Amino acid sequence: MFKIVRKQKLAPDVCLFELEAPKVAEKRKAGQFVIIKLNETGERIPLTIADSDPNRGTITLVVQSVGKTTHQLNQFSEGESIQDVVGPLGKATEIEGCSLAVPIGGGIGIAVAYPIAAALKQAGVEVISIIGARTKELLFFEEKMRTVSDKLYISTDDGSYGVHGFVTDILKQLLESERVPDRVFAIGPLPMMRAVCKTTLDKRVSTVVSLNPIMVDGTGMCGACRVTVDNNTRFVCVHGPEFDGHEVDWVELMKRQRMYCSDEKRAMELFREKNAHRCGGQCHD
Repeated sequence: MFKIVRKQKLAPDVCLFELEAPKVAEKRKAGQFVIIKLNETGERIPLTIADSDPNRGTITLVVQSVGKTTHQLNQFSEGESIQDVVGPLGKATEIEGCSLAVPIGGGIGIAVAYPIAAALKQAGVEVISIIGARTKELLFFEEKMRTVSDKLYISTDDGSYGVHGFVTDILKQLLESERVPDRVFAIGPLPMMRAVCKTTLDKRVSTVVSLNPIMVDGTGMCGACRVTVDNNTRFVCVHGPEFDGHEVDWVELMKRQRMYCSDEKRAMELFREKNAHRCGGQCHD
């Protein structure tokens, strides 16, 4: 069992958890993830490790309520425990060969951009970070990103904070007005990462994306997380989660992400029905 030692609400439907997981905390590197299972009957889901403290033996996870399991997890409280936390899994972020890098986090992807930016900064790389969200209230980790960035730019779709627009709008300006970075790291919704890759293609800037497709066992055995990269089949859990964004088959990936939408919707409906029945219709998300 893995005890929750701290919980913090970061934004609507987004919570931060610090878990006691000393072996994971000792070995994890930027870009790696864990697969968790809440209880004996729960499903396995991947979550990127946002931070760790080897001295305290804790790892930090940032969870957005999207499906049944993430909604269920965000209802957990400090002192409660998660049954299984397996990791660290996946390959660590490659930071060699960078003198100037641009980590970009969109929405919940900010939680993944932070450890990448921190690792780059620790390695002596100049870091220009970009974070964005639909509105100001959905932004988080701003101060944490500032501590690991030489410059930080912020955008919101509705203009409620920072630049009115998308992270790609800021990226375009950077690519035109400042020296071209050695590498761009994009983490966020698939359309956002795809748009970043289109933006950097003309400038031929190396662009790394962190993929989070359907995943089950995390060992490469089940094949659920397969993606096509450079016309070859890859498994995100063992070959990734980071890939050259210019080589990803985005059309195929987006189709695969929608394969179980109806099942996920039904699972969420059943979860809400059980919650309402358990608390007499007085529960609120």
